[in-house]
Amino acid sequence: MSGPSTYEPKTGIERWLDTRLPIVRFMYDTALDFPTPKNLNYWWTFGGILALMLGIQIATGIVLAMHYVPHVDYAFASVERIMRDVNYGWLIRYMHANGASMFFLAVYLHMIRNLYYGSYKAPREVLWILGCLIYLAMMATGFIGYVLPWGQMSFHGAVVITNLFGALPIIGPPITTWLWGGFAVDNATLNRFFSLHYLLPFVIAGLVILHIWALHVPGNNNPTGVNVKSKADTVPFHPYYTVKDGFAIAVFLLLFGAFVFYNPNVLGHADNYIPANPLVTPAHIVPEWYFLPFYAILRAVPDKLGGVLLMFGAIATLFVLPWLDTSKVRSMRYRPTAKWYFWIFIAAALVLGYCGGQLPDNPIIGAPSGLMLFDADINSMVWLSRVATLYFFAYFWIILPVLGLTETPLPVPEGISEPVLSHPATTPSGAAASPEKRG
Repeated sequence: MSGPSTYEPKTGIERWLDTRLPIVRFMYDTALDFPTPKNLNYWWTFGGILALMLGIQIATGIVLAMHYVPHVDYAFASVERIMRDVNYGWLIRYMHANGASMFFLAVYLHMIRNLYYGSYKAPREVLWILGCLIYLAMMATGFIGYVLPWGQMSFHGAVVITNLFGALPIIGPPITTWLWGGFAVDNATLNRFFSLHYLLPFVIAGLVILHIWALHVPGNNNPTGVNVKSKADTVPFHPYYTVKDGFAIAVFLLLFGAFVFYNPNVLGHADNYIPANPLVTPAHIVPEWYFLPFYAILRAVPDKLGGVLLMFGAIATLFVLPWLDTSKVRSMRYRPTAKWYFWIFIAAALVLGYCGGQLPDNPIIGAPSGLMLFDADINSMVWLSRVATLYFFAYFWIILPVLGLTETPLPVPEGISEPVLSHPATTPSGAAASPEKRG
């Protein structure tokens, strides 16, 4: 926890403002003097990266909204006009489009770190749930943003995804009609999606503020998963972690710039540079890469309603994760068995992403043919998706609860400083240094 404020106003203006609106005190306590565990590694820098990417998405989105025309007859042409006629419009549009992918890349790495180090466990359950709400809002924003260019993949992707809601009993048809604004994907749909796409980033920003607030109550987790015992286990956030976050952000921006300036369309689909035509359906309708695992789960079930429920269930599972993991040990550094299951889970998620980008009946290279499973060839992508989907749900609902009761973890250190201070320092030659030299 942050503890009492140590901020002292130094000027008359600061003292005047501090008694009326202590915003400088809030910034100091939150971003400068916040006590942070001293053993955080670079996996903890993705929070700052995500904050930067959200700012980039909002700033570029506002500029794009000044030139975009949300009408089925002009939307595609307005995007092309932005690219060709607006000053630096190509840069703003490519930053926004690739920024969405970088945003999701950073959030997936952020989630992997949380899963590995157990940052979702008590007392950080609300922090984790708020993070899941941010992720859900990001998915909604990303999907409706993909529709706005009104290319072939945008239009037909909107048709496929919005029709999924219609499979839900009772509430499905009204939700679909509301999303469409009528009885088909048309101009009203595009207007609604544009309005929601402009609104949701600010909702995400509000959730991020709550997320940071929830973080500052229990404080940061750390690689050991051990609670902070004393002030000796912490350092001020500035300058130690502002410098570390700054370096990580600079490296991440190099990756971002490589996509924006050298290969801006590699993460998109070529069919989206064709104007939307309701009468011509693309050979393979595929979402953006960050939705592919869920798309594979959807296609793994032959029943439409079953696939929809399983896809939404995969997201809902994340919200109850703090209560599914029964282990008292947070970090998988000290859970050797759970660590193996975790990396298999990551492999299963990658397999789902690969399957989601392939045609369902594509063969698996090197697999045997002629076998049947659930009325599909066993060497098809559908079969591989089913195996990966089964492990995805088994990991959360079976493996984690059972491992927490049966696994014998490694000894956990008493405090953050123990792993460092419990071992004698060594000289360059490898011999232990004397107490005088260590002192």
